[in-house]
Parts: sequence; structure tokens; C-alpha cells
Amino acid sequence: MAQITDPSDGVPEQSHQAHPIKLYLTCWGFLFVLSAGSYWVDYAQLQGLLRWSLILIFMFLKAGLIVAVFMHMAWERLALTYAILLPPLAALVFMAIMMAESDYTLFTRTVYLGAE
Repeated sequence: MAQITDPSDGVPEQSHQAHPIKLYLTCWGFLFVLSAGSYWVDYAQLQGLLRWSLILIFMFLKAGLIVAVFMHMAWERLALTYAILLPPLAALVFMAIMMAESDYTLFTRTVYLGAE
């Protein structure tokens, strides 16, 4: 029976990929610009659909940037990316279907029952 004297024998060497600091600084810069845009929406006192559309756009862009760079999803396998991103997207689709169904239900109750 052979004994292993070197602890690194038989153990595969693991490689560690270090991303350049410029990538993170660029990401922080983009996050700062997107946050400034989000604050500008409040500062400019925009109202209605434009306000909420801009806030949601800035929010999703910031979340996507954080997930891609800081959570390293940009470098993961596509199957893992789908496993993480598809369930929330499916939940959003189901919520949209429920919103459409609730409008239909309210409409039929108003028409046939005469109550609001």
C-alpha cells in the first residue's frame, strides 16, 4: 500500500479566476449613474406612468448589473442562469395573467350584479 507524502498529490489543482478591478469600478460607476437617474426622477417631480416606468427601468437595470457582475452570473453556465432567472420570470407572467383575470372578474360583476 503506497502512502502519499505530499498532500497535493492526487488532488486536482483548482484555478481561481480573478476579475480585473477595472470591471468592478466600471460597474460601480454605472450603478452610480443609474442611481443618480433614479433620484433625478424624484427631484424632477415627474408624475404618473412616466415616473413609475423610469423608476422600474432603473431598478431592473441596477439589479441586472449587480446579478451579472457581483454575483458572477455573467460567467456561469447557461443552465444555471436559466435555473435562477426563469422562475421569477414565470412568476411575473402568472401575476400578469392574474391581473387580467381580476379585471375580467370585476367587469362581469359590474355588468351582471350591478355592484362595484
